[in-house]
Amino acid sequence: MGRKLFILLVVLMSLSLIGIIFVQIYFIDNSLTNEKKQFTLNVKRSLSNVRNLIEDREFKLYSSKYQEMLSSGKSPDTTNIKGILLYSYDDVSNETTIYQNGILEESFKVPSLFFDIGGLDSLNISRVSNQKEIRVFKESTIDNQVHITPEKTVMQYTELDDIEKKLFETAYRDLFKNYPIYKRASVADISTFLTNQFNENGIEIDFEFAIYDKDLATKVQSDNFELDPSNTYGIPMFLDNNNESDFNLYVNFPERQKFLWSSIITMTVLSIVFTIIIILAYTNAIYQIIRQRQISQIKTDFINNMTHEFKTPIATINLALDAMKNPKMIDDKEKTARYLKMIKDENKRMHAQVENVLRISKLEKNELNISKDRVKLHDLIEDAIMHVELIVEDRQGYVKTHLNAEKSSVLANDTHLTNVLVNILDNAIKYSDDAPRIDVTTENVGNSIILKIADHGNGMTKQVQKKVFEKFYREHTGNVHNVKGHGLGLAYVKRMVEDHQGHVSVESEKGKGSTFIIKLPLIS
Repeated sequence: MGRKLFILLVVLMSLSLIGIIFVQIYFIDNSLTNEKKQFTLNVKRSLSNVRNLIEDREFKLYSSKYQEMLSSGKSPDTTNIKGILLYSYDDVSNETTIYQNGILEESFKVPSLFFDIGGLDSLNISRVSNQKEIRVFKESTIDNQVHITPEKTVMQYTELDDIEKKLFETAYRDLFKNYPIYKRASVADISTFLTNQFNENGIEIDFEFAIYDKDLATKVQSDNFELDPSNTYGIPMFLDNNNESDFNLYVNFPERQKFLWSSIITMTVLSIVFTIIIILAYTNAIYQIIRQRQISQIKTDFINNMTHEFKTPIATINLALDAMKNPKMIDDKEKTARYLKMIKDENKRMHAQVENVLRISKLEKNELNISKDRVKLHDLIEDAIMHVELIVEDRQGYVKTHLNAEKSSVLANDTHLTNVLVNILDNAIKYSDDAPRIDVTTENVGNSIILKIADHGNGMTKQVQKKVFEKFYREHTGNVHNVKGHGLGLAYVKRMVEDHQGHVSVESEKGKGSTFIIKLPLIS
């Protein structure tokens, strides 16, 4: 995959992921907004129903008292009749018809205590009714006298219920406009009505309420009510004939936000969980892609290095063989022995490279048999130094030991642990441009032995230190062949130390050298 195509795919995937996250956030926010609107609508509907229930109950109460008073048989204090009287004579039937239609108004004066209206001594109440009467008279002329007797009478008496009710309702509103609110609605009644209405509209949470007279609180309120403009809903109570009122019923919900979120919490949690999964999958996918690109590059470098490592010994062997084919060389035993030794050394070198690769492969598959015995770490250090001292002397350097640890017995495989030390020493030599100067130090810390191998070579950057123990990793310097190797040595070191229940780390500074630190558990 080309670099440009890779960057394009990463950008597109990133934009898609960001878009998904923003869509989820918008969807959750929109759902919460809709829940708030529905909640407000349900609260206002409930408050309107409560207001109607309280006002209707009060009106029915006083209306029933009014009806009881009228039906009690109390005589009116005054009576007014307004009407019309019509006469009609029919010559054919010799009948006279009298039509009478009138409005009867009866006034009653009753004590105000009957209606419990404070501040008034008495209350005047009027009842209006309609009376219609039709009379038919038959005339006779016997003995030249006119005798008029009712032949037929039809009477209809009708109370003006609708008018009466409307007039009483209007009067009721005017009279009770300034009546004390605590006598018109009780805390218990309002609490019951609100609870029922809220439950019917699906609002099953705690609430606080109060009735305010203009901007002043009244006695009609719950214990913990606080007027909070951001969380309070209100509606006017006991409207007058102009649909105005000084009283307002307020209600608030201390746990409103919790209630609103509860309706979408499942959806929100699932959305967040799935979004996190997508982010993790996306992040891992990008990491794996980048990692694969790095591994691909590292393997390419590894193949190039291995090719270079094998090319030189193969060429040397071929040259030696060609030289030995020369008839003049057959009798020269000294040169023949020299060339044979050269072939053997180069073959041994290639064999070592192959073994190193196979050793790492077996480690990955857990097929490497590692038997452990009690060994002295100091002895292994001396043995490892012997493997490299000729190279160090040839480059006019030194390896100094400071074996200060009093106890050095560890449970280890002497061959593999020696290889670990040789690998580190070999790196110290290879990555020193000048004469290699190496110090090997040991000390006891608790139940462990600490081994430090310090050099004064090229050193490493912080970025290189983080990856130096990874398989196939080699610091890129623009020429992958400037230092022989294939990036497997330190990966082998890390795996071997960990298989010995130890820990390996490195401290380094570019241009000032590196210190490899190995910590292994002691055995008594």
